[in-house]
Amino acid sequence: MATFDNAEIEYLLAKGLIRPSTSPYGAPVLFTPKPDGSLRMCIDYRALNKQTIKNKYMIPRIDDLVDQLRGATVFSKLDLRSGYWQIRMAENSIHKTAFRTRYGSYEYLVMLFGLTNAPATFQVEMNHILRPVLDECVVVYLDDILIYSRDMKQHVEHLGRVLEILRRERFYVKLSKSEFALEKVQFLGHMVSAQKVHVDPKKIEAVRTWKIPENVKELQQFLGFANYYNRFVPQYAKLAAPLTNLLKKNTPYKWEPKHQEAMEQLKQALTSAPVLMLPEPERDYVIEADASDHAVGAVLMQDQGNGLQPIAYLSKKLHGAELNYPIHDKEALAIVIAFKAWRCYLEGRTTTVYTDHCSLKYLKAKPNLSRRQVRWIDFFKTHFHYDIVYKPGHKNKADALSRPAHVAAIQPLPVPEQPWQVVSLDFITGLPPTTSGHDAILVVIDKFSKMGHFIPTHTRARTEEIAQLFVRYIISQHGIPTTLISDRDPKFTSKFWKELMSLLGTKLAMSSANHPQTDGQTERLNQIVEQLLRAACKDEISKWDLHLPVLEFAYNNATHAATGQTPFFFCYGRHPLKPQKSTTSATA
Repeated sequence: MATFDNAEIEYLLAKGLIRPSTSPYGAPVLFTPKPDGSLRMCIDYRALNKQTIKNKYMIPRIDDLVDQLRGATVFSKLDLRSGYWQIRMAENSIHKTAFRTRYGSYEYLVMLFGLTNAPATFQVEMNHILRPVLDECVVVYLDDILIYSRDMKQHVEHLGRVLEILRRERFYVKLSKSEFALEKVQFLGHMVSAQKVHVDPKKIEAVRTWKIPENVKELQQFLGFANYYNRFVPQYAKLAAPLTNLLKKNTPYKWEPKHQEAMEQLKQALTSAPVLMLPEPERDYVIEADASDHAVGAVLMQDQGNGLQPIAYLSKKLHGAELNYPIHDKEALAIVIAFKAWRCYLEGRTTTVYTDHCSLKYLKAKPNLSRRQVRWIDFFKTHFHYDIVYKPGHKNKADALSRPAHVAAIQPLPVPEQPWQVVSLDFITGLPPTTSGHDAILVVIDKFSKMGHFIPTHTRARTEEIAQLFVRYIISQHGIPTTLISDRDPKFTSKFWKELMSLLGTKLAMSSANHPQTDGQTERLNQIVEQLLRAACKDEISKWDLHLPVLEFAYNNATHAATGQTPFFFCYGRHPLKPQKSTTSATA
């Protein structure tokens, strides 16, 4: 490390980027590993940044920059060589950048990463020097410069103008990282081509291999990545809700099947994200908005000659008082949120709003508005031209952004013809650990007889362990089922589980953990088991697993409302032998 430290210092000195310092300032130096295993020198400027007056210059919104590329068919991307180092530090600020090493103190003569105002300063400089061509044929995000044109002839002219400006202002381009005359270009995590934008394929590959977050910080990193692309993901707020709930204050970080399900659904949504159209500002817009009990959703669209096509999706989880709004106010809130989010598109244009709540069609003319509705109407009238059109929910695209899908109606579950032909599996988790180490229950139910088995296990059980339990308690007693219904718990979607069921000849039918109505019998049985446990355990909470056999017997020998018989009788055609009271008296 000592050799590396000195080599880095010698390099910076030779390039004229630093000089020896006698400044009383002195930031500490840290080392972080590079991908190749070597070390990178980093300077901890947190103390300096805390005392620095922040530059409030607005960094451009990435969505705005991408939208600016509409109509372009040719692109070139320029990468500035060590861009920040091409900005000279103000002489009266140089001493503040001093840092300490074992070889002495040094200070920077150029701007560097890590200073709180560096991004804003660099953006100001780029916008200033490129102002003659900015938004005409160039968009800039820090040191990423993208030149766009309608055709090749125009592009040659645009490229020449930009390179001349950079030459005159003495900014240097790194040729090896620059790209020229492209039909489609990777820009800020997006792949942009003529009138279309979609997620960068490299980012898709990254999300496919994202590991399970082990703590809050890692979960925040995943959600930050996912949220960056939320405009591509219908139902984003609903999909991410179980994960965002883990970030709440005073919520213990405990990864459960529902969190894994949410992460897998988000990864699937990102890897199959739709291609979005770039907006054409001269055309009018269409918004479809909808609300459910817990979320609102909307989609922004345009007809660019090929029917209505999506430009962006939006969804938001409701919080606090919003959850108590009447349904017509939730529907109106969906429209308000959509107009605020897409205000940059909608101002000055006529917007048609499709909603599946009929009363909203008359919102503008309603005589008795609440204060909340008055604020909303005032917001609309002040900034927008719009019409509200009633469109039934089953025809409304945004309906899917806020409502759970009716999976059972689309993919009906199989109807069994005999006991233990169709079987359902689920877990009850969140239970206190027992002295035997169990903290979960594998609940198995026969769809024909309604008979159930309650098998103690633990949340850390591997797929192989669950398979062993299934063979021991189900297959050995009832044979191999033809269909197995479960949610998308990772144990049930693993390669091992799928291959095992394939070898057994058992078809897998997946319901969704976020939509329990698709497998209501199992959900109801879970509730019954939890109620029985609460009644049976009371003062023996650490031994709840010892009560499961008796509770299972009690459940299977109680009359089931769906069949009018006990599950045991419906399965075996007889009642079990039960303890008989003795009719003889003991004699001395």
